[in-house]
Amino acid sequence: MTEQVLPTDTVLEDEPLLPHETPWEEFVRIFKKDRMAVAGGIVLAFLLIAAVAGKVLTEWIVVFDAEVVRLPDKFQPPFSPPSAEVVALQEQPVFGVYVFGTDELGRDVFSRMLQGSFVSLSIGFIAVGISVFIGILFGGLAGYYGQVKLWFMSVDTLIMRFTDVMLCFPTFFLILTVVALLPPSIYNIMIVIGLTSWMGTCRFVRAEFLSLREQDFVTAAHALGLPEKRIIFRHMVPNAIAPVLVSATIGVATAILTESALSFLGFGVQPPFATWGNILSGGKGFIFDAPWLFFIPGVAIFVVVLAFNLVGEGLREAMNPKLRSR
Repeated sequence: MTEQVLPTDTVLEDEPLLPHETPWEEFVRIFKKDRMAVAGGIVLAFLLIAAVAGKVLTEWIVVFDAEVVRLPDKFQPPFSPPSAEVVALQEQPVFGVYVFGTDELGRDVFSRMLQGSFVSLSIGFIAVGISVFIGILFGGLAGYYGQVKLWFMSVDTLIMRFTDVMLCFPTFFLILTVVALLPPSIYNIMIVIGLTSWMGTCRFVRAEFLSLREQDFVTAAHALGLPEKRIIFRHMVPNAIAPVLVSATIGVATAILTESALSFLGFGVQPPFATWGNILSGGKGFIFDAPWLFFIPGVAIFVVVLAFNLVGEGLREAMNPKLRSR
């Protein structure tokens, strides 16, 4: 009995064909497996919507006025209706009730939290943007031009010793000292936090550049005579950016937490700007009389920082090559 041989181009009907998966689809598949990271992403999406709405509705259209003082309604608990005096003055809240209560001046805490979401998030993203830029710059120089001699030491040694010196200082106390010497400003807070939090990114980028510098595609780019500027920014930086994204995600949470701590101590963003930190600071004296002034911004800071950390952990796992297998 002769054995039937199928042609090489014949595909069996029962043999499943593996679908082609792009790197983006593979990243999404691995990220979706982490339910905590997905939950953190949903929280962050809600936060972004709240931040944009807070900017538009409290400053541009002024639907929610976070600075209206209603002394007859001071220390109203959450979901309490406005008093008759406030209604007569037509200064009642938009929803007809004080969703998060009022503070010692009768200001609507919900409106202030909505306004503070944009300020706090802006500080986090801009401060991290500054730190990532400095970290990529110093880390790239140390990793690519590390062997170049500069005075009595190499570029790598000079940059990494400076990084070690920066790491020796307690970061928060360094920020506290600088902010105390500068005039209080939201922009000073952004710049100071960014200038004191680039060290981790620098080490990540340096390690990636040291590895990528020995790869075949970099050697081939040198052999083709490509300029170093193109090799660095077109080929090496995109391949070294993955750990930086994870570090930046967690860095936003750290920046928000740092700003909240500075505002709580009175060195952060000053009124009339409302941030979660100074709302928390204003409520610390009324923790027993009006506990919502303390717990509402405290819980908001906790949830947002936790969400950023969960998303950062999910990104780290999704970008880990060891997990990119079926």
